[in-house]
Amino acid sequence: MKYGVNEQGYYGDFGGAYIPEMLYPNIEELRQQYLNILHDPGFKAEFDQLLKDYVGRPSPLYHAKRYSEKYGANIFFKREDLNHTGSHKINNAIGQILLAIRLGKKRIIAETGAGQHGVATATVCALKGIECVVYMGEVDMERQAPNVARMKMLGAKVVPATSGSKTLKDATNEAMRDWINNPVDTHYIIGSVVGPYPYPEMVAQFQSIISLEAKKQLKEQTGNELPDYVMACVGGGSNAMGMFYHFLDDESVKLMAVEAAGQGVDSGHSAATTFLGKEGVLHGSRTILMQTDDGQVVEPYSISAGLDYPGIGPQHAHLYKIKRAHYVNATDDEALKAGLLCCQLEGIIPAIETAHALAYLEKMQFKKDDNVVICISGRGDKDLNTYIKYFNF
Repeated sequence: MKYGVNEQGYYGDFGGAYIPEMLYPNIEELRQQYLNILHDPGFKAEFDQLLKDYVGRPSPLYHAKRYSEKYGANIFFKREDLNHTGSHKINNAIGQILLAIRLGKKRIIAETGAGQHGVATATVCALKGIECVVYMGEVDMERQAPNVARMKMLGAKVVPATSGSKTLKDATNEAMRDWINNPVDTHYIIGSVVGPYPYPEMVAQFQSIISLEAKKQLKEQTGNELPDYVMACVGGGSNAMGMFYHFLDDESVKLMAVEAAGQGVDSGHSAATTFLGKEGVLHGSRTILMQTDDGQVVEPYSISAGLDYPGIGPQHAHLYKIKRAHYVNATDDEALKAGLLCCQLEGIIPAIETAHALAYLEKMQFKKDDNVVICISGRGDKDLNTYIKYFNF
């Protein structure tokens, strides 16, 4: 793949493994084994079977007719919201639990922002009977309370992160600390295309099922497997990477990644990483992140807990730098209004994360016969309180 990872774990200038020495054996074990495991026929068969019978894949590619009329193009929704647990996160969680079992791990840790990755991880740990600890920022635990309850019902221990902004970045820090203290028996299921190599590549491969299916489905529905535009919201960027993956080498496909502008990119309350960020190291990889002049991480802000992250995955940083994908943004207000519009035009309540991608349609100009595929990365049940507060329902 032209835009793939090299042997050192880099996408162009970004990636690598910047880790404390204590974690070196874990990362090295993963690096040496993950490709063999992923290509093992037994692994592949179990992964595919669980995606089909447990997750409910393939997820539909839905032609959104009222959206198509409104925006003057053929708009398709890739319905990751219909997966078991309500988002794309389950694809990666299943891949990594099967990997962890093959590595002989007895305990799983994870970080979560919106709670969807935490729920997906707790789900697969229940499925396989493995101990599960999920780190979640205290602020996120409040705004995503139903997901905290789900994780507990599924048998996971949810540990609040009480430092910093008490959101996703801080939960990730806590999970990393746990892994340093329990290096032998524990596997860390990272939920996005971030972290030290091989995580970004591994997660991207597990999520690439999204674009693999979309290509086939688009061919069935339109006669052409290549759309004109592919769109997704991006925080760390796993749904976007999954949605872009099998289109990367086709330069005719325009890739649009929509970040969270929060209260506006210049407001000081934003998570628009590519607009505000600089190159540096975050959570084990070289990427683009929001930081002060002396390299301190700037606290991100978004009304959506899943996009509230100060960096992007290294492959996204590379695609941004070489201009293969366009990184744009939408504010809280734009996203919430777009979420409500989706409910009322298509009868689909999207996650607020997803609504950022939908919001950007307002700023685009399409030709009548353009085919546009949007990743509906998650469903909005978890965000009902935020919607209710905002619209005074």
